[in-house]
Amino acid sequence: MALLIRGGTLVTPAGLAPADLAIESGRIAALGEGLGAPGDAVLDATGCLVLPGGIDPHTHIEMPAGGGEFNADDWYSGTAAALAGGTTTVLDMITPERGGTLGAALRDWQERAAARAACDYSFHMGLIEDTPALVQEMGEVARAGVPSFKIYLAYKGRLMIDDGAAFRILRRAGALGGLVLAHCENGEVIDTLIADARAGGDLAPGRHARVRPAAAEGEATARCIALAGLAQAPLYVVHVTCRESLAAVRRARQAGQPVCGEVCTHHLLLTEAEYERPGFGAAPYVLSPPLRSAADVAALRDGLARGWLQTVATDHCPWQLKGQKERGVNDFTAIPNGAGGIQERLGLLFHHLGGRLGWERLAALTAGNAARIFGLYPQKGALLPGADADLVVWDPGQPQTYSAQTQLSHADHSIYEGFAVQGAPRFVLQRGRLAVREGKVLAEPGWGRFLARSASGTT
Repeated sequence: MALLIRGGTLVTPAGLAPADLAIESGRIAALGEGLGAPGDAVLDATGCLVLPGGIDPHTHIEMPAGGGEFNADDWYSGTAAALAGGTTTVLDMITPERGGTLGAALRDWQERAAARAACDYSFHMGLIEDTPALVQEMGEVARAGVPSFKIYLAYKGRLMIDDGAAFRILRRAGALGGLVLAHCENGEVIDTLIADARAGGDLAPGRHARVRPAAAEGEATARCIALAGLAQAPLYVVHVTCRESLAAVRRARQAGQPVCGEVCTHHLLLTEAEYERPGFGAAPYVLSPPLRSAADVAALRDGLARGWLQTVATDHCPWQLKGQKERGVNDFTAIPNGAGGIQERLGLLFHHLGGRLGWERLAALTAGNAARIFGLYPQKGALLPGADADLVVWDPGQPQTYSAQTQLSHADHSIYEGFAVQGAPRFVLQRGRLAVREGKVLAEPGWGRFLARSASGTT
């Protein structure tokens, strides 16, 4: 017996198509008109769009913060929130401990995710040290199904690596057929500006953006792209926020260099004006890189429309205001960086950018491109026969308003508080299994599967 999605408009790589979709054994069996047989189960998609399940390529779920503490979401609350918003796969960032091994970090993340994840998941492996043993161990991690590696050019003394280490990691990843993801900010400049702020006694939360200027991001982005070129390796620049970084990615792609750019939802919708909030009011928006100018927001939106940026992610990393971010009430450098947004991504994008970009482009930005870049296509990311039946039946007429009171994330606040949008999931399916019905999450802890990937690339 098949499950039929009947009466909707399919959003396929070839365009919009009014048609039915049949699911058997957790996979898409057929697309077309008049599908089905007596006894088949039916989900009514009348008036709705049928989209590939979203893929969020950049999350930090249940991220350790030291001393046995984690950020606000565990693997169930984070992935349940993802499903509620139409995202069926997450790619989470692993950050090993200094002095530890990549294998130990991978086992830690896998054990916690396997027990609690409600949606499918995979990982990117962080490299915060450059030792011969760790660089060699990259091969073992890739063979274990994680061929993508994260480096940081910022957070000096904690996560930051130097240019030599970045080059060696890029070269090794390229040789493995893998992909390096880079957080591009000039950590030396930021560290100096933080010292200046401290010396001047200017440590209010709103100061955060001024010590991480756009020019420092643009410089690091151009430098990392140059290192990737020297290493003859592909590069994926995470959370591009400003005109300078966008220009560096555009130049590289126009020159034929295998470089991809990611933008985050908050950098498309919020601006640096949030840092003008008095007192502790700016603390929810302390994230890195910070929010930028309205002109940068306009440039990023244009970059999506022109194809210079390939994915929209969330960098979902929520913290509690009470007990976590409030530790920096008198010193912004003590505020843990990050914000939530895994549940809101699709609704905000479709509402604010759907008219400009179109449904096919949005499906690529929120699912298809990430699937291709990170070695999940055609299993994920498109409505194709044989693909996993990860689907979102999207009702464009259904209003919803985002709030900390209604979100499934455990965070005690939302940077999208009060944002009203038109459009919401009617149904979300994970491998053919009904995971969300009319806003209610049915998926249970452990429903998600680890996705071992054999290669990463660019698109």
